[in-house]
Amino acid sequence: MKENDFTNGKILSPLLKFMLPVFAAMLLQAMYGAVDLLIVGRFAQSLDVSAVSTGSQMMMTITGLVVSFAMGTTILLAQRIGEGRSKEGGEVVGASICLFGVIALFFTCLLPLLAGPLSRVMNAPEEAFGATVSYLRICGFGAVFIIAYNLIGSVFRGIGDSKTPLLTVLIACVCNVAGDLLLVGVFKMGTAGAAIATVAAQGVSVGVSLLFLRKRTLPFSFSAKDIRFRGGIIRRVTSLGLPIALQDLLVGVSFLVLLAIVNDLGLIPSAGIGVAERVCGFIMLIPSAFMQAMAAFVAQNIGAGRFDRAKRALGYAISVSMLPAVAMFVLTFWRGDLLAGIFSKDSAVIAAGADYLKAYAIDCLLTCFLFCFIGFFNGTGNTKFVMAQGIIGAFLVRVPVAFLMSRESPVSMFHIGLATPCSTVLQVALCLICFAVVKSSRRLPIS
Repeated sequence: MKENDFTNGKILSPLLKFMLPVFAAMLLQAMYGAVDLLIVGRFAQSLDVSAVSTGSQMMMTITGLVVSFAMGTTILLAQRIGEGRSKEGGEVVGASICLFGVIALFFTCLLPLLAGPLSRVMNAPEEAFGATVSYLRICGFGAVFIIAYNLIGSVFRGIGDSKTPLLTVLIACVCNVAGDLLLVGVFKMGTAGAAIATVAAQGVSVGVSLLFLRKRTLPFSFSAKDIRFRGGIIRRVTSLGLPIALQDLLVGVSFLVLLAIVNDLGLIPSAGIGVAERVCGFIMLIPSAFMQAMAAFVAQNIGAGRFDRAKRALGYAISVSMLPAVAMFVLTFWRGDLLAGIFSKDSAVIAAGADYLKAYAIDCLLTCFLFCFIGFFNGTGNTKFVMAQGIIGAFLVRVPVAFLMSRESPVSMFHIGLATPCSTVLQVALCLICFAVVKSSRRLPIS
């Protein structure tokens, strides 16, 4: 486990070595989701693009919720390793399996039942309503695979391994591309074909992840006897993961509200924002990868009492992620039409998406700060603050600004998109204030 020890030696090179596979895995996951929209955009109609964009945005919100909740397992496991109590890792993993098994059963049963009402709440255009419901129902039946994969990934990241999740998501991505080309491109199944391909690929990724986990030498003992409900561990995982999950859920809800506002404007704006949000998933990959890497890196150092290394890692992460942020700003602001054109052949949809992307270009310059701060505070265990700043930014700024801009005549997709960087400015300010308080008090901000 020496290669996964973040508590001694250099900071930048181990952080980058850990972050790059996380980034590559997230890139493949983004491609995994984008392939649906890309192939549907080439082989189907605009209503299918709208349905997949709305349905996949909702599934991304649910996936983000699970990933965030699973951060509780990552943080607790990494802290135990940093404290030299890695033998307790098996108990953490076993209790997490029980907890997430219940969550998987809940979502698998609930999502297919609520597909219609959720599509109605999202103001899915009437032309695309039936296809949106179909997409959500099919993906809902595969929710168990989403949850299982992300729990296994959280375990790997907790022990400092970011390469294995990269390999499993690569396999899943290849399966999804093949499934989409077959079902959408050849058999012309449209939205339903894209959803079936997604679920099947997720099932493959879970099987491969379990195989790797069985063959991997873990830094702790684990057996079937460890898989049981342990109240203390479940409470600790929940106390760490739930605030992050609630924050991501509510932030995701704010984006869904924004999408619903745009959906109400018609089919072209709906498809345009769907295309733009898919592009944005790629734009935010580097800061998102630093956020996940920082959480594991900082958690180990907090467990070892090395708060000084945690602070230095934050500075390194912000500095490195700033360079690609500037590059993405230039590309997205001035050539957003090229990016939007990857996912649609409709010139009106491309124009709407490009206009919206100009606002996200501004956000690129801000998220390199915000996401690194979030990863830092997650790693220290101060997840309640992360929840608070996310909710404040989402519902005091993003949603109200988007609503007000949608009342303009004529409506500008760029002005609606400005709701996101406006929110990020406030969130960064809150993070700076919190960090200054922590630094001046000279104590660990563990909640």
